[in-house]
Amino acid sequence: MMQRRSLALAGLAISTPALAQAGPWPNRPVRILVGFPAGGPTDLPARLLQEPLQRVWGQPVVVENRPGASQIIASEAIARSAPDGYNLLLAASTHSSNPATQARLPYDTMADFTLINVLYGSPTVLFVPAQSPLRDVRALVEAARRRPGMTFATSGPGTSGHFAQEMFARRVGIEITHVPFRGAAPALQEVISGRIDATFSTLAGAMPLAREGRLRAIAIGGPQRAPVLPDVPTLDEFGMSIPDTSPWYGFIGPRGMPRELVEKISNDSIALIREPALNERIRDTGGILIAEGPDAFHARMLREIEENREMARVAGLTPS
Repeated sequence: MMQRRSLALAGLAISTPALAQAGPWPNRPVRILVGFPAGGPTDLPARLLQEPLQRVWGQPVVVENRPGASQIIASEAIARSAPDGYNLLLAASTHSSNPATQARLPYDTMADFTLINVLYGSPTVLFVPAQSPLRDVRALVEAARRRPGMTFATSGPGTSGHFAQEMFARRVGIEITHVPFRGAAPALQEVISGRIDATFSTLAGAMPLAREGRLRAIAIGGPQRAPVLPDVPTLDEFGMSIPDTSPWYGFIGPRGMPRELVEKISNDSIALIREPALNERIRDTGGILIAEGPDAFHARMLREIEENREMARVAGLTPS
């Protein structure tokens, strides 16, 4: 672990002349990869920041969705990119949980990347279809005990929703069937249709659907009620608390990016999400500002990788 830490920090310690030799940044379009489909919670911050970043940087910003394998496909593409700031990953916290659920990854989660910042997070919420007869989490648990194998959708193996559902199932003693999708958007559509019974999903992706009356939120997975859903209780209020799996979203680049460039991307994007108009849009979808720079992000990743491995062990999530 110490070797990985030193390698990751080395990626941030390259001297600023390396940036100066490449000329002013950016002088051409910047590409932001998203490892999940368009319309999902990880796609949202990329779309929200696309136009503001173009305005600040004076160059086109292209958002490209490359979904699949719980963000691994997009992450690998970034790991293989040049460390010049023109290819970035708008990552979800799946980046810190994949090592716990994947037997092999095509990259080193710490050593092959430059951690730039964490922008904001969002609570994990238990949703059922709007037409479901299940009005609260107690009713869901009782129904699941009568009918083992209740279906739960996730945005993919090893995602925050997957961790939440497995910890919840063991906490309350029910048997569930995991139905993974290639992102939150298709998973939520299946829940809305009634073909899937329930899902633990990030509020940032599901809030518009809940407002439209197409999903019903029955419990908050985190330790506190969500300001945009003040009437929805937490699992803890039902005596069913689980570890907080609320996801975060932030920028990651290839290993070896110059520190000056890392700080510019981090500072520019954090300044934008703090602007009142953009901050209001984030909060309106259930987002909670985090605004961590590269050093705090590095510490978060080291901590979460170990925490996720322990959760995976407790939840029985065998690496695949």
